[in-house]
Amino acid sequence: MPIFSYSAIDAQGKTVTGQVTVPSKREAYEHLESGKLNPIELKSASGTSGDERREAAGRHPGEKPKLNRTQLIYFTEELADLLDAGLQLQQALAIMQDRQDSEQVKEVSRLLREELREGARVSVALENVSPSFDDLYCNLVAAGEESGSLTSILRRLAENMTILHELRARVIQAMIYPAFMISACIGLMFVFSLVLMPRLTGMLAKTGQKLPFVTEMLVKFSHIMAAYWWVALVTAIVAFIAFRCTVARPGGRVWWDRVKLKIPLIGPVMLTRFLASFCQALGNLVTNGVPLLSGLRLMTRATSNRFYRGLLEQVVYDVSGGMGFSSALRKAEHFPTLLADMIAVGEQTGKLGTSLQKSAARYDKELNRRISRLTSLISPIIIVFMAGIVTVVAYSIVTGIFTSIQGIRNPGGR
Repeated sequence: MPIFSYSAIDAQGKTVTGQVTVPSKREAYEHLESGKLNPIELKSASGTSGDERREAAGRHPGEKPKLNRTQLIYFTEELADLLDAGLQLQQALAIMQDRQDSEQVKEVSRLLREELREGARVSVALENVSPSFDDLYCNLVAAGEESGSLTSILRRLAENMTILHELRARVIQAMIYPAFMISACIGLMFVFSLVLMPRLTGMLAKTGQKLPFVTEMLVKFSHIMAAYWWVALVTAIVAFIAFRCTVARPGGRVWWDRVKLKIPLIGPVMLTRFLASFCQALGNLVTNGVPLLSGLRLMTRATSNRFYRGLLEQVVYDVSGGMGFSSALRKAEHFPTLLADMIAVGEQTGKLGTSLQKSAARYDKELNRRISRLTSLISPIIIVFMAGIVTVVAYSIVTGIFTSIQGIRNPGGR
C-alpha cells in the first residue's frame, strides 16, 4: 500500500510532519483532515509519484508544459472569472481545456484535472504540472484553499503579475532609445579606437605638439583597451561567475536580496510591491477566518525575498510567543512604521483584516507612482550619461585636430 509523507498545520497553528499509509492521495487528505490537520504538502514516499505516473503514460517527467508570462496571467484571470461565476474548479478547467486556443494552456488545464481527480490539492497539483507556477504562486494558492478565498487570491495574483508585466514592458519601451544611443556610442568608440586614433596620433607626432590633457587620456585609454581588451573580458566573466556562486549560497542570497532593495529607483519599487502583496494576501487570509499565526507562516513560505523571509520568520517566532503583530513588526525594524501603526489600530478594533487591506490599497497607489517615476527617469538619465561620453570623445578629437593644425601652421613655434 502506498506511503505518503505530509506537512500540515495542526489546530494550535504549529507545523507537523509525518507519514500515512493509505490506498490513494484522496484518502490521505481525508485522513489528515479527520485528524484536524490542514495539509500543506503531500508527497508519495513509496514510488508512486506524479512524475512516475506521467512517465508510465508516455511523458518524460521533465517534459512539463511551460506558460509564458502572458499565458500565465491569462490562465489565472480566466480561472478566477470562471470560479467567480459559480463553476466548480474541475468544470472551470474543463471549459478552459476545450475552448482555449493556446496549446500550452489546454495542456496545463488537462493535467490539472488529472491531478485533481486523483485527490491532489490545487497548490500541489500546480506544482506538479508546470514549472511556470513558482513557490510564491503555489503557496498563495495554498493559502486561498485553506481560507476559502481561492478566487480572490487568484485575482490578486493576476493583478500582481499584470503590474510586473506592464512594468517590464514600460521599462523596455523606455530603454529602446537609450539602447540605440549606447549602441551608437559603442560603435563610435570602436571606430575611434581603430581608425581615427591611430591617424590622429601619427598626425600629432609629426607636429610635435603637446597633446591636450583630455586627448592624451583618451589616447592612453585607447591603447590600453586595444592591448588588454581580453583582460577586461576575462575579468567580467570571472566577476559574473563569482557573483552567481555567491548568490547561490543561502547567505549570499540573503545579502543580494537585501542589496536589491537599496538600488536607487528600482529598490523602492521592489519593496513597495512586496508590501502591497504581503498586506493584500495576509488581509484576505485573516478576513476569511485563517488564524493570524497560520497566515503569517503561509506568507513566510510564499515570500521569495530571502531577507524579508528571515524577518518574517522572526515575526512568526515573536507572535507565537505572545507578542502583538504590530510590536513584532516594529521589533523587526525593516517594516514601515506606518504599516505597524495601521496594524496596531486593526488589533485594537478587532478589524485586522480590514486594516491590512487598506494598507495594501495604499501601497498599490504608491507602487503605481513609483513605477511612473521609474519609467520617466530611466531614459533621461541614460541619455545624459551617454551624451557626456560622446561630448568628451568629440571634444578630445576636435582639440587634438586643432592642435595639429596649429603645429602645421607654426612649425617653428614649438
